Amino acid sequence: MGSIRFLISLFLALGVFTPPPRVCGNAELGALLQLKASLDPEGKYLSSWTEHGDPCSGTFEGVACNEKSKVANVSLQGKGLSGRLSPAVAELRCLSGLYLHYNNLAGEIPKEIGALTGLTDLYLNVNNLSGGIPQEIGKMASLQVLQLCCNQLNGSIPTQMGSLKRLSVLALQYNRIYGQIPASLGDLGLLKRLDLGFNNFSGTIPAKLASIPSLELLDIRNNSLSGVVSPAFKRLNEGFESANNPELCGVGFSTLRNCTSFDTDRVDVDGLPVGPNLNGTVGTAPPKANPESVDVNTHCNQNNCKKSTRFPQAAVIAGVIALIVTLAGGVFLALVRNRRKKQKIGNTSDPSDGQLSTDQAKEFYRRSPSPLVSLEYSNAWDPLADGQNGLGFSFSQEYLKSYWFNMEDVESATQYFSEVNLLGKSKFSSVYKGVLRDGSLVAVKSINVTSCKSEEAEFVKGLHLVFSLTHENLVKLKGFCCSRGRGECFLIYDFAPNGNLSQYLDVIDGKNQVLDWSKRVSILKGIAKGIGYLHGSEENKPAMIHQNISVEKVLLDQQFKPLISDSGLPKLLADDIVFSTLKTSAAMGYLAPEYITTGRFTEKSDVYAFGVIVLQVISGNLQLNTSMRLAAESCRYEEFVDTNLKGQFSEPEAAALGKLGLVCTHEHPDQRPTMKTVIQELSNLTAS
Repeated sequence: MGSIRFLISLFLALGVFTPPPRVCGNAELGALLQLKASLDPEGKYLSSWTEHGDPCSGTFEGVACNEKSKVANVSLQGKGLSGRLSPAVAELRCLSGLYLHYNNLAGEIPKEIGALTGLTDLYLNVNNLSGGIPQEIGKMASLQVLQLCCNQLNGSIPTQMGSLKRLSVLALQYNRIYGQIPASLGDLGLLKRLDLGFNNFSGTIPAKLASIPSLELLDIRNNSLSGVVSPAFKRLNEGFESANNPELCGVGFSTLRNCTSFDTDRVDVDGLPVGPNLNGTVGTAPPKANPESVDVNTHCNQNNCKKSTRFPQAAVIAGVIALIVTLAGGVFLALVRNRRKKQKIGNTSDPSDGQLSTDQAKEFYRRSPSPLVSLEYSNAWDPLADGQNGLGFSFSQEYLKSYWFNMEDVESATQYFSEVNLLGKSKFSSVYKGVLRDGSLVAVKSINVTSCKSEEAEFVKGLHLVFSLTHENLVKLKGFCCSRGRGECFLIYDFAPNGNLSQYLDVIDGKNQVLDWSKRVSILKGIAKGIGYLHGSEENKPAMIHQNISVEKVLLDQQFKPLISDSGLPKLLADDIVFSTLKTSAAMGYLAPEYITTGRFTEKSDVYAFGVIVLQVISGNLQLNTSMRLAAESCRYEEFVDTNLKGQFSEPEAAALGKLGLVCTHEHPDQRPTMKTVIQELSNLTAS
């Protein structure tokens, strides 16, 4: 008996001290496998996710891990996924980026996703998701970008989303969302873009939204909103988009009708419309479902409430309301008069509007694990202070002086930055058409100094580099100007009269010119030569990576010769601005998949973007899909060659270009050709 006890004790001791068996995948592997089964139920696209694999080995497609071997990014945009988003995603506790846009996912957004409190980027746009927005999203405290546009979402916006204090982009356009815009969104102090267009929103626009200091764009087009728009929204200028809301009115808004006394009479003291109630009769404003509002009965007990008389209360309340409406009307008229007076004098803008404080930005940036975080801020460096000739740069080298334009030249060329000459606008710059005194046409890019490199030496070095780029397929930088008074730097480029390449794709009903086949081939050859020059293939020069090639960046001169714009621009811009431009690049499919894993650009990143352009130019489509790629692979010309060509193209060239586009966009960078090889392949194409 004693020996048996001894053996049992020994067995237990060995069990205690024997190391546990190695778990190959752990809980995250299990979560990924559940996610795979849900996202890709037919197992067509995620075959690399296996139960015996290691998610952090680099073999799991679209999965990247952090330094602690925890899954940090899942990037599966445009993969043709047709399943659903599994609640198992909540088990990936260290996830910072979830990119599932441009797929065919259906079903509802699982409420369990709210457990991902470290997630900064959530991209679910351009799918077929349905149901409401889960209120649990309000718990995702680290969220910076929430992209849910172009789905079938319905219901209302949860008021809990006002808790997302780090949110900078909220995109909900092109859904079926209804109800009122919650005032709690006005608590999002870092919000830059609020896209609510093309939904079924009703009620008024909360005036609180206008007080968001960093807000640059509010898009509410094509809804059923009503009431008077606060004049405070005028500070957004063109960033306030409100067309196709017939019941909205305002003073001084180009897309709104002017308000009448009838409009102001229909608004109660809280700015809510007094209109039809649920029974279709006209009466007081509908009751507000706002958890932040105060219940006036919370301080009276049940007995007191029963004994109270409603008539005196109603009379007092009516009197108070009448007084407040009268005062509000007086204040409103005073604001209108003041606004008109200011407009006569001239519009002025505070350069600090829409900018984060330095401390906020540094803290925000320090905690951002995603390489694609969109962030802009005002830093302490002033590149325009105390320089020779008032320029803000020391100019120890005479080289840059020969490219300097004074402010008078720039203002004269652009007719004092007339809106008529505005060619385009982005988050960090505006581009104007201009005419120099010698009669030459130019494009003037205006960049706020807060978007430039924070070290003067780095900025000047970048200017040297950009001016050194000379190739027939690159837009030529003619000069620059920096203005201390305006707080802006200006880059003066040669003008391309035929616009950018994207204008000639997705042509419908003769809206724009259809490029014939020979022009398309010639344009692709020119783009390749321009990229090849940047990569150092034509001469003994250090290689440069463009980083942001797209059809928007390819301009066309008078003879439709392609000119790549913004070459070397990342050398002038602050890192956070460069990151923000990558958001667009990623969303449009130009960003090479390995960037999500490595966070680095290589020459093969540019090759990938060029491959996307090849497929876009052949097909005439900006939005590529899996079926189009399969058609190109199988040479089914009728399914991937632009139908606007009406069959007028070379099948051998189409086959060769389709093959080139596919190999350039190969998932693995080492399988992509160099630009030197690409140029050689294009030169071998037979004449049309």
